[in-house]
Amino acid sequence: MNTEDRARRFGIGVALAAAFLLAWVSLGVGLIGADGDPANVMYFGVIAVGIVGAFIARFEPCGMAVALFATAAAQALVAAIALFGGLGRPWSGPLEIVLSNGFFVGLFVGSGWLFRRAAMLRAGDLANT
Repeated sequence: MNTEDRARRFGIGVALAAAFLLAWVSLGVGLIGADGDPANVMYFGVIAVGIVGAFIARFEPCGMAVALFATAAAQALVAAIALFGGLGRPWSGPLEIVLSNGFFVGLFVGSGWLFRRAAMLRAGDLANT
């Protein structure tokens, strides 16, 4: 397995793990407010951004990087809406919202970086042939 393939596979793994964990946590305990807070439905929009982006990108590394950076931006937007809208109070304070959403932003950015690396390695391999 070459480096480009390894980066792409790790990118897929991180993206899928982040999406699964995000869905699980938002359904289970909720990232915003108490369990069952309707604000947590916004996280399914984040996952939808990733899925739609992946299909638009045709699962190619360069496009997947863009799709995952967009997913990270959508995750950050949900956090901003929760913070500035005062959602989840009194159960979820600002620090909790920033840290929990920041964790998922980091996962999506990390996955996007892995796909970007795979795309750059693929372009380098094409240039060398």
